[in-house]
Amino acid sequence: MDLLTLLDMVGAGMGDRVLIGSRSGGLTAAELRARAATGGALLRDLDVSTVVYLGGNNSTFPVALFSAAAAHVPFLPVNYRLSDNQLGEILGRQTSALVITDDPARVAATNPDLAQISLEEFMARTVPSAADNELVPADAESVAILLMTSGTTAAPKSAVLRHHHLTSYILGSVEFASAEDADATIVSVPPYHIAAVANLLSNLYAGRRIVYLDHFTAAQWLDVVREERITNGMVVPTMLSRIIQELKDTGTPAPPSLRSLSYGGAKVAASVIADALTLFPDTGFVNAYGLTETSSSIAVLGPEDHREAAASADPFVRARLGSVGRALPHVTIEIHDFDGAPCDPGIVGDIMVRGPQIAGEYLEGGSRLSADGWFPTRDRGFLDEDGYIFVQGRADDTIIRGGENIAPAEIEDVIISHEAVRECAVAGIPDDEWGQRIAAFVVLHDGHDLTVEEMRAYVRSRLRGSKTPDMVSFLSDLPVTATGKVLRRELVAGHLVPQG
Repeated sequence: MDLLTLLDMVGAGMGDRVLIGSRSGGLTAAELRARAATGGALLRDLDVSTVVYLGGNNSTFPVALFSAAAAHVPFLPVNYRLSDNQLGEILGRQTSALVITDDPARVAATNPDLAQISLEEFMARTVPSAADNELVPADAESVAILLMTSGTTAAPKSAVLRHHHLTSYILGSVEFASAEDADATIVSVPPYHIAAVANLLSNLYAGRRIVYLDHFTAAQWLDVVREERITNGMVVPTMLSRIIQELKDTGTPAPPSLRSLSYGGAKVAASVIADALTLFPDTGFVNAYGLTETSSSIAVLGPEDHREAAASADPFVRARLGSVGRALPHVTIEIHDFDGAPCDPGIVGDIMVRGPQIAGEYLEGGSRLSADGWFPTRDRGFLDEDGYIFVQGRADDTIIRGGENIAPAEIEDVIISHEAVRECAVAGIPDDEWGQRIAAFVVLHDGHDLTVEEMRAYVRSRLRGSKTPDMVSFLSDLPVTATGKVLRRELVAGHLVPQG
């Protein structure tokens, strides 16, 4: 199956339902389908080989994505926060591409040879016409989406998602037309992230209206949820933390319309989840774990799991608040040791996944799938006896100190449990004697004070001495990507003066 077939199903089954934007003036399913057909004809006339989207969250994003699908060419949303050099490098890889952008001058400056069109003009030229109403299904094996990996540890690569990967994810995780007519979701993750693509496809297929928030602030997010009577939302950890803090600071109640709130993309402190469950007593929380290369989520911790774990006196059950839940029914997740053999419950190893939605392919390096279909996520973690998955961090983040492998997540879990700590990250600093030394970067709650020695003593009292940070730096904020992942390389290379 391909994305156009999904769009045809939505258009035929819920054509009159507004699915993009505000209920007044938004795009119906039929209008989105018609615009996609018109946009596809436009792109074919321009002989475009790739559609590059360099813009923010608004209705142009879904129109451009489905127009590319209708033209049978890949759609590549690009991070508009990149430096000019980084953007120029990515645009330099494209040939016969059309850039749909809200910053034409920047595109012209970084790659003047590429054709471009503004968001406004593209929308004007995709106003439906009867002559362009046909959608010819794409080959399920053809490339639908290209997404640049985050590049937190290396130069970004072009992850390849084919039509059948994306449709397998949707068909395996979403029930068609399952949303009520009044349901609405707010999307504030940027268009160049897999979560934005997955949110678009899954909510359209469910029949749930999508409201885009281009520039996130906690106050504005809460305002939009109240004004649009949002029922569902998805945030990254930094957003969730700021929403919780906004509710605490203002003393206002959580919006009553919000029935479901999912989060994912990076580790979330257990204290933040506990506060969220208290401040949103009627909201079901979902922790979703996935990667670009897996076409979005491969495991979820559902609402019942959250409430059960939070209320349990059993430490084994309560620990599940720190897990990412269990594998979706249509994927298989295993933990493998260094020899590729499955690990027993509780044993840390490499997280491996396989299933019909798993792409694991890059333009620059081909497929990373093994002969029997396993994809190495490059995350380390373990499974408990009931199949709950605990992610300990990226394999590349492992600190090797004096020959001992140390997972930063283990130390971070201890640091974040201190009542004065709001956020933290642990990374390895090169050292001639030990190979690497442990550095902790800590953000304190407003009004709290903590010394370096107090922080080190707190960790030492809970972990053995070899896992006590050698250095501690207190920061006002951690450098993160737009999706909440900590940029450890910036912490290591940022010339921060250690305080201990």
